[in-house]
Amino acid sequence: MKLFTTALRGTGLVALAALGLLASCNKSNEEVELSTPPLSVGHPVNNSAPIGGPIKGTMQQDLEYNVTADVFVNAGDTLVIQPGVKVNFLGNFNFIIKGTLLSLGSQAKPVYFRAKNATTNTVVAHTDQVSADPATDPAYQGLWGGILGDVTCPLMVLKWTHVEFGGGTVVVSPVSAGIANNKNTYPIFFQNPLGAFILEDSWVYGATDDPIRVLGGRIQVMRNTFEKGGKTGGESLNIKSGTTGNIAYNLFVGTATNGSKASNNGGKNPQTNIYMYNNTYIHCGFRRNSAGRGGSINYEEGSRGVYYNNLMVNCKYGPRVVGSGNYLGNVLVVADTANLRYGYSLNYVDSLALANEIYPTAFLTKPQATDIPLPSSWLPAGYRLGQVYTAPQSLLRANNPQFVNFPLPAPVRRLADVNTVGTYNFHLLASSPALGKGYTGFQPLATSPAIPVNANFGATAITLPSRDLGAYPSDNSGNQH
Repeated sequence: MKLFTTALRGTGLVALAALGLLASCNKSNEEVELSTPPLSVGHPVNNSAPIGGPIKGTMQQDLEYNVTADVFVNAGDTLVIQPGVKVNFLGNFNFIIKGTLLSLGSQAKPVYFRAKNATTNTVVAHTDQVSADPATDPAYQGLWGGILGDVTCPLMVLKWTHVEFGGGTVVVSPVSAGIANNKNTYPIFFQNPLGAFILEDSWVYGATDDPIRVLGGRIQVMRNTFEKGGKTGGESLNIKSGTTGNIAYNLFVGTATNGSKASNNGGKNPQTNIYMYNNTYIHCGFRRNSAGRGGSINYEEGSRGVYYNNLMVNCKYGPRVVGSGNYLGNVLVVADTANLRYGYSLNYVDSLALANEIYPTAFLTKPQATDIPLPSSWLPAGYRLGQVYTAPQSLLRANNPQFVNFPLPAPVRRLADVNTVGTYNFHLLASSPALGKGYTGFQPLATSPAIPVNANFGATAITLPSRDLGAYPSDNSGNQH
């Protein structure tokens, strides 16, 4: 409770002063909407010199902070980052969170964690052209480390926050469990099964491996955009044992392997239970060369949950449910298929190779009568789960989701070349076959204990399932990017 008391103390005096001023000036008693000041705790963090070492308090609105050494938020301490803050990493350094991190950007003033060239003093820019070479694209080079939640981190909240160019190689292991020398870290890392991780309305750009890895915790990952996740491998969201929560209304573009993966690997409690609904996956899975790996959604190794209302376009594989102990000589651990429910998916493809993996070969994904295209209209008679099949030509370019601005059929020779959002708009036209095809007969997973809905210390909103497919429903309740 110390964290909450401190926060309320910091904002309460400001609020009371504002109310007093209103009472003295507003003689006509009409209603006046007051703007809420950004949360502030402790002392302001000084930006007059580069930062490194232990910090706490408040990084103040609209200021820039240059990082020239690993930054630590110690156990029991809190760091608040106000709207408009820009955190510039001038080298391969990390934010190591043993206490609480609250990055509270706004739609008008996002927070940025980004790379800055120490020699030229310029911010590293996105490379948004189609077919950028992963060997040279700065998105995949790991220009700084990551936001690393330690096992003692009770709460990590990132709202309207851009995390760009992270995933650098650890040279001197920071004081954080789960990070090894000479390995790439993750731009965002959370690992406290008793803690809470909230990522909403944010943007994660680039990584050398998984952009986000979670080794336990209660999570809400909603309305985010994931772009260029992983160089030659990595899931944009790699979830391990001890994790429960929701992944919804996210846009995944050009992920190396899967957009989102749930696994119960790691031996932590509780069992991994993840609800993935109303997400959009675009051109995922092509930088992972391993057979059977990469694509859109993945459940494996004892994980459970649901996935409904998802929209996939030109992904290497459709949703992958691991249901066999052996695949091409690799020993695999099956998902908790008895406690996995799914359906109401739309899968659009421009290639027969992709059409032949809408239901991935050698896996246990069950065709559902609610899927688009309707499985019974094109799968061979007597189809057995995981068998090799040959899809008909009529499946190509069928069920175009009709985005506002994204060309289909794909105007590229290699589907792998589309890995950036750029100026594309993934909202749906009024004639889209994805409208009205969703399933709303379930609720988001209620974690135990529940993640609070709170402007600062919890989720701003836990968006319910939509009757439309994908991350951009017609009522504009989903992804805001």
